[in-house]
Amino acid sequence: MARARRQPRKLGDALSAAVEPIAPATLLGAVQSSWANAVGERVAAEATPVSERDGVVTVACRSGAWAQELDLLAGDITSKLRAELPAGADLRALRFSVAKHPD
Repeated sequence: MARARRQPRKLGDALSAAVEPIAPATLLGAVQSSWANAVGERVAAEATPVSERDGVVTVACRSGAWAQELDLLAGDITSKLRAELPAGADLRALRFSVAKHPD
């Protein structure tokens, strides 16, 4: 009996499946995992969540202009992130700063 040939998996799907079980179960880890979906690839290329304290996630931005623009959009971004985060994740606020060492 001939077996049906399976389609190859997308690399992103395979990596997500491999990383998900070992990712730290922290608010920062959850925000980092959801960041690109919540803000889009363009913004994700310019700003990255880097730390968390008491429910406030600090996002490092490549420039002051990006930090200021994202600060103005913080309410919308926070709402989108909360919709993507797992139940019980307590994202209180986002704080935007200029990255000290851009990529």
